[in-house]
Amino acid sequence: MQVAGRFFVFDGSNGAGKSTVLEAIASQLREQNYTVITTREPGGTAIGEEIRQLLLNPQSSAMCAQTELLLFAAARAQHVREKIAPALQAGHIVLSDRFDAATVSFQHYARGLSLNLVNTVNEVALDGFAPHLTLVFDIDPVVGLQRVGARATQDRLEAENIAFLERARQGYLKQAQANPKCFTVIDASQPLVQVIAQAAAAIAPHLPLSS
Repeated sequence: MQVAGRFFVFDGSNGAGKSTVLEAIASQLREQNYTVITTREPGGTAIGEEIRQLLLNPQSSAMCAQTELLLFAAARAQHVREKIAPALQAGHIVLSDRFDAATVSFQHYARGLSLNLVNTVNEVALDGFAPHLTLVFDIDPVVGLQRVGARATQDRLEAENIAFLERARQGYLKQAQANPKCFTVIDASQPLVQVIAQAAAAIAPHLPLSS
C-alpha cells in the first residue's frame, strides 16, 4: 500500500509509559507543523472501541485465546481501513498506541497460539499494510505492574500474571531482534525525559519534510 504520510507505533510492556510518550511526541510534531492523528488499539474507530470494551473487560474472563485473537484482528481491520490508511493517504502522521506486534507478543508468545495462525490472521486484517516504525518500550513486568497498580482499575490483560507478561515482553524483544529496521527498543525504566528524547530521535529519520 503506497502512502504519503507516516505511521509510527508505540508498543511494548504494560506500564512502560508508551501512551504518555506518544502524546509528548504528538505535541512535538505538531509544533513542527505536521498534522498528527493519534489513535489506539484495540479501538480507534466506533466499531473498534466497542470491540475494545469486550476484549479488555475483566468480566470477559471466559474468552478463549482464539476469540481474543479474532477480535483484535477485527478491530485492526476496521482501524486500518477507516482511519489509518485514509490519514496516511492525506499525508498525515499517525501515531498508534499498539498495533500488530502486540498480537504476536500477546497471542503467540504469551497465550501460546501458533505463530502461523497469528500471522495469517494478522495478514487478513492488514491486507499488506505495515507501520513505518514500531517503538518497543521495554520494562521489567514487575515494575510495569507496580505502575499499572497505581491506576484505579486494571483491564483484563493488565491483570494477567507476571509469567504471562514476561512472555509477552520477550515476544516484543524477539520481534525487534529479528527485524531491526522496523523496530526500535527503548529502555522505559529511564527517566521520562530520556525516553521521550530517544523516541523522537528514532522517529526523526523517517519523517517527511514538514509543510
